[in-house]
Amino acid sequence: MSKYPAGHAASAIYEGSSGNPYLDAMPDMLSPEQFARVIASYPPIPHDLAQMSPEERRGLLPSLASIYVPMPYQYAIYDTLYRAIATTYRTADVVESTRAINAYYCGQSTDYATQADSGSILGVPGCGKTATVRRCLSTMPQVIEHVEYQGQPLFCKQILWLHVECPSDCSVKTLGFGIMAALDRAIGSKYLQSTQGLRSASASAISVQTKILLTNHHVGLLVVDEIQNAVLTARKNRQEKPLLRFLVELTNETMTSIYFVGTPMAEELFVSQEHLKRRTRGIRLAPFKPDGAYLEFVSRIWPYQYTWQLAELTTSLTNKLYDCSGGIPAYIIKIFGESQVQALLQGRSCINEKVIQQAVDILAIKVPRTYAAGTHISDFEIGVQAPEPPPEQEEVPRKYAVKRGRKAAQRDDGDLLVAYNNKVDIQAHLSENGYLEADYHG
Repeated sequence: MSKYPAGHAASAIYEGSSGNPYLDAMPDMLSPEQFARVIASYPPIPHDLAQMSPEERRGLLPSLASIYVPMPYQYAIYDTLYRAIATTYRTADVVESTRAINAYYCGQSTDYATQADSGSILGVPGCGKTATVRRCLSTMPQVIEHVEYQGQPLFCKQILWLHVECPSDCSVKTLGFGIMAALDRAIGSKYLQSTQGLRSASASAISVQTKILLTNHHVGLLVVDEIQNAVLTARKNRQEKPLLRFLVELTNETMTSIYFVGTPMAEELFVSQEHLKRRTRGIRLAPFKPDGAYLEFVSRIWPYQYTWQLAELTTSLTNKLYDCSGGIPAYIIKIFGESQVQALLQGRSCINEKVIQQAVDILAIKVPRTYAAGTHISDFEIGVQAPEPPPEQEEVPRKYAVKRGRKAAQRDDGDLLVAYNNKVDIQAHLSENGYLEADYHG
């Protein structure tokens, strides 16, 4: 397990002697089994459920939101973020940090033999990107306090990670302020308050200050969530170039690894510039397939039924739930909960297909017919080769558990379509079945 207790901050505990205190103080990487135990969340089911009224039962349904089922794709994200932090500290040491800060104040560019990591995690809304990233980061202390290293005094706070959400009116300034606010929450500083007091501060000044702070506090990873908001704002205010330049500068001029999290809309911004495109490759998530991984997920949440009786987990119910949710985890949970609400309000003993459909209609859930290409969360497996990345900017049709369309018509052996599908020579087929003119007239 990690050498750090769970919590917001920890004192440095060094293992190894790389000569880099930030790298030596990093927590151990969790195994898939350890990771699953740490992030899993299954709220307890009350023992006195049988004595509860319908109102009390409905009052329990919000607990469904706290269910978190460990899956292999989550460990893939954890592994990506952990390695990004390690890359930062393999790049940065005390001397390089000092040189970088001096370069910022002197208006000079920085140059490192090894660049920090950068990338992105994009996916269909509802696939659990933000929740997974937050849980992955929570397995590590956010702040490590150093007092000495190898017998020498070393007083500093090392920030392993910062999680920042792009506000809906995102710009260079507001994103910079968001990073400062995250720093303040982590170490109790007042950078945001002091910077906002300078009303005349330009976007470029905020940019420089942000880069200095990231370097000065040895930030291992900056996660910028809801990055698609930046795309909308850039498009609306015609600020694409300043925003792109700021994002590229953060990846180039700080020794902090940066990962962007958001919906496939952000790909629009990433592919618009080649130098940003190569820095934002990463995991692309698509919903569940109607397969074993989906059934395993549903089986984990199925015991959380607060109706009078438990509905049996039948194929028809799982297929109905899949087709209504499109395999999107957030929709699955939402429909499962609302179905129980409707069953309790209507005095039904348990949920069924009709109640599920009523819940979908009330929630007005409509799964899009297509979504951006990505790796289905069903396709991640521990101990096997990672799935191939999807083609860029390609849309794929959504999947159904119950096949749509009319049933195929029964065709006899002489049918042309049968011959074509069987790769039979068409002329020989026509002659054999007497369809050629010569066959009719001798």
